[in-house]
Amino acid sequence: MSEPSAVSGPDVSTRKTASFWLSLLSITIATFLAALDTSAVSTALPTIVNQFQGQQFVWVGSAYTLAGVAFLPLSGHFANLFGRKPILLVGLALFALGSALCGAASSMAMLIGGRTVQGLGSGVILALTEIILADLVPLRERGAYQGAIGLIWSIASIIGPLVGGAFAQRQDWTWRGLFYLNLPLTGISMVLCLVFLNLKTPRASFRDRFRRIDWIGNILIIGSTTSALLALTWGGIQFSWTSAHVLAPLIIGIVGIFAWVLYEITVPLEPTIPFRLLSNRTTVSGYIGTALQGFIIAAALFYLPVYFQACKGASPIRSGVDVLPYSLSIAPFAIVAGGTATAMNKYKPQNVIAWACIVVGMGLQSTLHADSATRNWIGFQIVAGIGFGMLFTATTFPILAPLPVEVNASALAFFIFVRTFFQAWGITVGATVLQNQLRSRLPTDFLASLPSGVEISYATIPQIQNLGQPLRDEVRAAFADSLDVLWEVMIAVAGVGFLSAWLMREIPMQQVQDANWGLEEKAKSGEAIPADDVALNTLA
Repeated sequence: MSEPSAVSGPDVSTRKTASFWLSLLSITIATFLAALDTSAVSTALPTIVNQFQGQQFVWVGSAYTLAGVAFLPLSGHFANLFGRKPILLVGLALFALGSALCGAASSMAMLIGGRTVQGLGSGVILALTEIILADLVPLRERGAYQGAIGLIWSIASIIGPLVGGAFAQRQDWTWRGLFYLNLPLTGISMVLCLVFLNLKTPRASFRDRFRRIDWIGNILIIGSTTSALLALTWGGIQFSWTSAHVLAPLIIGIVGIFAWVLYEITVPLEPTIPFRLLSNRTTVSGYIGTALQGFIIAAALFYLPVYFQACKGASPIRSGVDVLPYSLSIAPFAIVAGGTATAMNKYKPQNVIAWACIVVGMGLQSTLHADSATRNWIGFQIVAGIGFGMLFTATTFPILAPLPVEVNASALAFFIFVRTFFQAWGITVGATVLQNQLRSRLPTDFLASLPSGVEISYATIPQIQNLGQPLRDEVRAAFADSLDVLWEVMIAVAGVGFLSAWLMREIPMQQVQDANWGLEEKAKSGEAIPADDVALNTLA
């Protein structure tokens, strides 16, 4: 794969108008909304499930993720056909509708249905906020803004568990208020978008836009992704990993995704994802890094609380507090990575340093034992969190730098799809490693006392505090040693990420924007860059 030449063209003025800042506020609040809901509901989930006495608790989270991931490529495609603002408003409306359904749920089935609608809305919101930011700010200037959005995401992730726990524990509030809280927040975001997000939209009839939709490609990716994620949801919980219930949808899903890629490359004139954007190694390395980052960070944030609950005796809410060193280090270093990329017009050093920090951080976490000192698990999280924070911002630069700006929407939708899809794989692989290690390390008599077919860690954790000695310490040690193996797996994955960062080349980042998108007021004031003056680098 060859690399495109550097971009040349007129610089975009760094002067930002009031419309720009109000537009940025609109998408920032939308991002905060999606992040807050994700982290808050996970904390309140045990209380919600207990009220419905639901055996399908896994679907409250899985339906949300599955719906969001499956429709991510479609959201970028629709943004190109119908405009950014209408699709973002649809996403916000779906999120509000899903929240209302969840708040009013009278059964587990209704709750799962509401979470599915919420997930659709959340996926659209996440994709469109990235796309709109790319329309508003050229890549050369985007680092600081992406870092700021990363800060907002981290703040929402910090306060989300506290909000969720408060609604779950206060009898006078109830967990339903957690979902109803989304309604005024979504309303504020929609009003801001309607009033201030004055974006250009394509001039074409609805019939022409409808005709350009890549129906076959979208059906392939939605069906294949759904099938693969169904297998990941069922595996090790409802069915064994070797059962046909898991293997059949997993194989169908993976084969379907490969078929989708081949179809997109060879058939449609206007594909959902134009895979010609993978024709250079720098963009490919960025997507590899995105996938591996999603894989590791999902496993780290999901299974480190297991360490605190099983080995340290922490409550679910306290375990959420104990992972704050991750959140508190991710946010500032997301800003650092973005700011240095903008100042230096370089992104490779940030990616290399970030992966080095993750390798070291996972290595340090693999030394944790049941009685490790507080200073150790705090410091180890900070080291890995620095890497996660830098990658939060730095991975988009190698993806977009070699590409023409007119493919930003497709490239970013695929970026979020890859990250989210591999987050599901990170949780699933982590569950498999932990389950197998606990099966071999827990005392035989204790293991035999557990119900057959259960997820061992979640069946064991509630019992640990009631166990007598020395069995309690043996179980705690088994958990610590099993998690050490999981962190060792993450070291290997992070090592691949480190190597992938060396594949990328430094390509000067664009200082131009796509004249077809952005704020309407620029065209009215004569500040827009003429389309024929915008020099775009070409794909190999």
